[in-house]
Amino acid sequence: MFKMTAISVLFSSVAVMAAAQSSDQDLGQAASDPTASLTAYILQDFYTPNYHGGNDGQGNRLQFRMALPYQLGSTNNIFRITLPYVTENLANTSGLSDVTVFNLTTFDRTWGRFGLGGVALAPTGSDSQSAERWAIGPAAGFVAQSDWGIWGAFNQNLLDIGGDDDHAQVDVSILQPIVSLNLADGWSIGTSDMSITYDWNAHDFISLPLGIQLNRLANIGGKPVQFGLSYEYNFYDDAPAPKDTIGFTIKVLSPT
Repeated sequence: MFKMTAISVLFSSVAVMAAAQSSDQDLGQAASDPTASLTAYILQDFYTPNYHGGNDGQGNRLQFRMALPYQLGSTNNIFRITLPYVTENLANTSGLSDVTVFNLTTFDRTWGRFGLGGVALAPTGSDSQSAERWAIGPAAGFVAQSDWGIWGAFNQNLLDIGGDDDHAQVDVSILQPIVSLNLADGWSIGTSDMSITYDWNAHDFISLPLGIQLNRLANIGGKPVQFGLSYEYNFYDDAPAPKDTIGFTIKVLSPT
């Protein structure tokens, strides 16, 4: 009887540990998934130590992002707002940049999830940092799940709808590849938040980054928090485009 009880306790402990590890992996995957129903408060810092074209100087951008899932009728939705603040650039100016918001309606499938919605850019930045133009457009993305992690893509399109005529129109398409590989003990590795950007007015890509990010999911004060360290190299080398960018991310997560 004692032996059977000990075996039962052992198997129960193993099951609890496995479930906890699986939960951490699922949460780690969701933290890298823009279609996940996960409340997240994200603080990021992107440091550019050098630029193409031999331009002397450095750049740095702080960014706050908040993602809020909600239900509308029978549909699942995600609202996200991004507020950038430039602390340093080649022009030696700083200040708030324009706010970007998107809303995505998501649809769960056996293989993962896809989402459809819209994105908008509002000229809320300071004089030196704003595009001074309004833009809206469609957004779509999908993420496929597997035992090793997740993979997918997220696309946003901003089409100019007006603003200051002294500033160039904003007509861009942005593609973000998504890959995240599960590692042990809350660690994961995958693509950075790299945004491949095509300018429809210039008829050319204006950003071609390739980046990698290492993440660690931890529990701090009873809250899951993910830390990320990333590096990107921009293959778009027309001056004064950023060359290397180092990023640091803190995500405070609230599973729903």
